Amino acid sequence: MFSTVTSLVIVIAGAVCIPLLPVAQFPELAPPTIAVNSFYTGANAQAVETSVTTILEEAINGVEGMRYMSSISGNDGSSQISVVFELTRPLDIASVDVQNRVQGVTGRLPNEVKNTGVTVNKVASSFIGAVGFYSEDNRYSDKFMSNYIDIYVKNALKRIRGVADVEIFGERSIPCGCGWTHRSWRLVD
Repeated sequence: MFSTVTSLVIVIAGAVCIPLLPVAQFPELAPPTIAVNSFYTGANAQAVETSVTTILEEAINGVEGMRYMSSISGNDGSSQISVVFELTRPLDIASVDVQNRVQGVTGRLPNEVKNTGVTVNKVASSFIGAVGFYSEDNRYSDKFMSNYIDIYVKNALKRIRGVADVEIFGERSIPCGCGWTHRSWRLVD
């Protein structure tokens, strides 16, 4: 009898407490990640590793809230470093911290890397949506729509709080007769 009453008290107490427990609506599951990319024209993987990737890794190492980092140096001259932070570290602050560390060692990088630049980007942990654009009455051409989205929509979407990056699918090259190739896109996410 005693064990039955005790069990019922525990079940009732649990049922009363369930609505009072705090639950996050959208909990953070993936840790904040920052990508540092650079390109060393004409260099092989070993040259990229010694003259670019190692210098950047040494500078980034120890940034506040960092859990670990990994890097890839390619034979095409590319250097990619992924820096993963604690779940509690705000992504915007982590990005600024990494950018400051990278700026401190830019002078030690080869001129080819300085010319193309080192980019620091927030990495989106998941794909959250896609938006398609079209002209209902075919008044605007695909090229016009692509350029409009690239110039006005992409940057506006990047400024929305919580958006890490905007990737545009359907890249087009538009020759304009000036000797350069201009880029435009059609679909934004």
